Amino acid sequence: MESATPTIEQDRVSGVRPTLAELVALRAVAGGGSTARRASSGVRAQALAAARGHGMEYAESRDYVAGDDARHIDWRVTARTGRTHTKTFQAERERLTLLVADTTPPLYIGTRVRFKSVQAARAGAIATWAAIADGDRVAAMRGTAQEAPVPPASGRRGALRVLHALARWYAEPPPDDDGLGIALEHAARVARPGSRVCVLADAGSVVTVPARRWLALSAHSEVLVLLLSDPLEQAPPRARLRFSGPSGPVALDLAQAALRAQWNDAFAGTLARATGLLQAARVRSTVLSSEMPSGVWLPMFGRPRVM
Repeated sequence: MESATPTIEQDRVSGVRPTLAELVALRAVAGGGSTARRASSGVRAQALAAARGHGMEYAESRDYVAGDDARHIDWRVTARTGRTHTKTFQAERERLTLLVADTTPPLYIGTRVRFKSVQAARAGAIATWAAIADGDRVAAMRGTAQEAPVPPASGRRGALRVLHALARWYAEPPPDDDGLGIALEHAARVARPGSRVCVLADAGSVVTVPARRWLALSAHSEVLVLLLSDPLEQAPPRARLRFSGPSGPVALDLAQAALRAQWNDAFAGTLARATGLLQAARVRSTVLSSEMPSGVWLPMFGRPRVM
């Protein structure tokens, strides 16, 4: 069982910045039971999933024989040899679970339990461990051209590579973040048909990405977006609040109707727009508030609910 109330030490450290030890320990939240199958050769076979597309890799081309699928004719080899050839495929041995991390500044705040950035790192760690338990390879990336994505790998080694990246990315806002759209462009190049893509994002970042990009990603992959939120954003008190801004302290009187309406549009309104955009693009999403247990969304990943 995962507690939503951190200890004093957790509040001081992991509530503001995720630690690698914290992310490693979340393996227990993801569950240790593997649903992966083993092939007769002893190699781990592709896990069961709601895969899209063929989920197959090209193996070779051979002479066409009666009964072969005409859609798989290899026209280049056919033209070169003068004999009809067909492509043969083999099933991917391991599914890819790809984490796409939004690292824009609005994630690095929090008023309850932990920062949204820490919740993102924790949710990403849980997704990583669940994927490893399912026999998947795991990879991760963020929106930048300055840093290479974490390459796909399986097992504990692959998980630790991703967890190291999450702990570093969500410790503080990276200075070279180019936006969620860039991260999704990277994802589209890496994800193969049948991949599982888990996006950790602020709603404000989601609405900046055109619907066509979400549609293209979800056409051949199983996509889940975790929308990170903070309780203050969605339900602010009717009171005068003081914030620390780049230029110094800022006071907002949220008892004023006009200012409260602007606040609600900026946060609750943006969250509603992000949810609607993803729904229209046939992308599953759920809101993950910073005060929630980090694994509460696991049923959407085919895992038991964690309370």
